[in-house]
Amino acid sequence: MVKAWTHWATSADVWSLRLPSHDAGTGLEGRRLGVTQRGRRFVFDPFDAYGAGQITNPNMVIAGAIGQGKSTLVKMLLDRGLQRGRRVVVVDPKGEYGELAASYGTTPVVLGRDGWCNPFVTTDAEHRELVRTLLASAQGSTLTSEQHFALDTAWSALPPRRGPRLLAALLDVVSWSLESEAPSATRSVALLLRRFVDGDYAALFDGEGPPLSFGGQLVILDLSQQWSSSSLGMAALSAVAAAQQVVQRGGEQGHIIVDEAWALLGDPYALRWLQGSWKLARARGISHLLVLHRWSDVGAVGDEGSANRSRAQGLLRECETMWLFRQVADETELMAHALSLNALEQRVLAQLKRGTVLVRYGAARSIVRLEPDDRDRSFIDTDAAMRATRDE
Repeated sequence: MVKAWTHWATSADVWSLRLPSHDAGTGLEGRRLGVTQRGRRFVFDPFDAYGAGQITNPNMVIAGAIGQGKSTLVKMLLDRGLQRGRRVVVVDPKGEYGELAASYGTTPVVLGRDGWCNPFVTTDAEHRELVRTLLASAQGSTLTSEQHFALDTAWSALPPRRGPRLLAALLDVVSWSLESEAPSATRSVALLLRRFVDGDYAALFDGEGPPLSFGGQLVILDLSQQWSSSSLGMAALSAVAAAQQVVQRGGEQGHIIVDEAWALLGDPYALRWLQGSWKLARARGISHLLVLHRWSDVGAVGDEGSANRSRAQGLLRECETMWLFRQVADETELMAHALSLNALEQRVLAQLKRGTVLVRYGAARSIVRLEPDDRDRSFIDTDAAMRATRDE
């Protein structure tokens, strides 16, 4: 018998099929995060990967079921970035980054208890867009033409030197409408502003005394006081807006980590604002990192085919680097649909072990087993689970 060959495959063919069987890693220098299937070192930094032409934007998303290694990976990425001189701001809804903070000699700032954030330190155009976002989010609907006019009128009446409390200054301009026969649009804008100055959103974007001042390489904004409240989404938006100013200070590159990212994705107005700032990440030297624990949280932001769900999925697809841990079966199907995973990626995702992650960066794919080193274990609270992974 003569054996007939039906197909010849080259390494280029394997690459075009996005098969990770010949994965040699990124080729980047630095402390490794783990090893690929073929035992090669896997090192990743979004700014280095961008410089090497492996990706075209620095934004990232991490998704996976609870206990699969997401927190371990986030802290490993951050520590390596900090050691490279990057600035890092963590938006932490559950107060889980205390040990990482301690390793850098800093203390998490509890938003609403230790002070308030002032994100209004850029251009007037960006200020105004953020204020519109806040008011629409608080109202639960898009501002009307009359409300836009009322806000623009109030803006033009601001004193030249208003201080850091922008929302309080705007409220001062329109407060007369609360006790008179004012146009309904002006009064509604005043009532919305009052919520941020004296109401349920007080101490997030406005407050007594000076705003929080952030120094050092690592800033952790603890939102645990808002975790079980309806103000979590607004607090997360406040923290992200302030974080962008912190990271940009001095023209340094840096990371903004948003844990429990569904709190922002579920607000259509915050999501629209985030999408706008997302596109400026490369120019600003910011790598946003969204952490999702259940992919169904993305589906919950709107009905199938709705603008809000499409916007959320579009935002995630614009993250050129994705760290995908195993999900339960129904969540895997949702993730595959949202991210347009091919059949091979879906099969790999369903079979991943704890502590192993499918990494999509640009056109490349890697299957990486995380291997925390001794330094990592000093601030990773899931180190026992990770050690158990290597023993399997």
